[in-house]
This record gives sequence, structure tokens and C-alpha cells, in this order.
Amino acid sequence: MKIRLLAFASAGDALGATEMELELAEGSRVADLRVRLDREHPKIVPLWPRLAVAVDGRIVSPEETLWEGAEVALLPPVSGGSEPLLAALVDGPLDVENIVAAVSNPGRGAVVVFLGTVRDHHAGRPVEKLTYSAYRVMALEGLRRIVADLEAGQDLRAAIVHRLGEVPVGEPSVVIAVASPHRAAAYEASRTALERLKAEIPIWKREHYADGGEAWREEEPLAKPVLAP
Repeated sequence: MKIRLLAFASAGDALGATEMELELAEGSRVADLRVRLDREHPKIVPLWPRLAVAVDGRIVSPEETLWEGAEVALLPPVSGGSEPLLAALVDGPLDVENIVAAVSNPGRGAVVVFLGTVRDHHAGRPVEKLTYSAYRVMALEGLRRIVADLEAGQDLRAAIVHRLGEVPVGEPSVVIAVASPHRAAAYEASRTALERLKAEIPIWKREHYADGGEAWREEEPLAKPVLAP
């Protein structure tokens, strides 16, 4: 399959081109593209901790699967020194190591990682798996808003990556990673991110039980909009 690769600013310099067409094997992920670019363009290697990757205008994780005609963009921090927001929805296993690496920095000594994993039971019933669905556009915008709010005016980096689709028991469905110079700020930001995720983001889960039953879990209401008087 063929994809269109766009590389902006320092990423374009590292690749020696701002746009190129690449042939990839069917089912290739962003991570596979990265391996190829590392091999063919070694100057890109040290830039990855600063880069965000977007596919067709959506920030994604390394596990995102690519498709024929996809437009992949390598996004360095914008002018002014700000770093790209780290919020994503993915349709496969979460790459916890890369998510943590994306927020880590030698100047941020406290890194707090929250993994929300699928339990094997609920209300006394054995659970085999969960299925997550989302209103993607609204959910992604909400995750970005939470990350931006957490980082505003603070020397910390936060990432929230949520998995959609079927998630087996024991595997993580969400990763929240926060890096800060001090642990108190990192703990507080992680807790705030989780509570806001549960209250504000349109992501739903359906439990699949060992006895063959299924049920939506909708105990947590979405935050209601504040209406002007």
C-alpha cells in the first residue's frame, strides 16, 4: 500500500524532504513506519521524543494501523517552544513504554503512570472482555482539552491514550502518564486526568460475561453543559 508522508520543520530537514510517497506492507503500523525511517534516515532518530504523529489530521499512537492513501504527518513542537499535545484514541494494544517516553524528560524527575486494565469480574459475574466505543471526534477533542488544561502554567507533560474496540481481561484500556519535576504535581495531575476522563469523555464500555451475557456500563454520567441563564 502507498502512504503520503509529510515532515515539517526539523523533521523535514532530518528526512531531506518535506513530502514523500512510501510503499508499505499491508497492515503496517506507525511503529513500523518509524523503524523504516530510522533505518533509512538516521537523523530522525533523536527527534522522536519531540515529535507527534498525525494520520489524516488525527494525533495517533505508534500502534495505529495505516491504510492505503493515508496521510502521515511528523509534527515537531510549534514555534514558541510548546510541545504537541499527547492525546489519542487507538484501536489496538497500548504501547505503554512509548507513551511514557513521550512525556519523560531529564528535568522531570517524577513520572506517574496510571494503567486502567480490564478486571475479570464485576458484581460477582466473571468478565471475559470489554468492548469500548466512542464518539471519536468529540472524545479526542475532550482528551486534548484535558491535557492542555493540565499542562497550562505548569512544568509538566501529560499523555492520555485510550483503547477502543475489544480489550481482553488483564490488558490496559487506558494509559495516563504524567511527568513533573516533583511528585505531588504528577500525582495530582494524574488523578485529575482520570476523574475528568470518566466524567467528560464520550467513551462507553460493554461488558462480556463468561455466562454469555452482555451489558453496557453507564454508571458514570457525562458532565452536563452549563446553560446560560
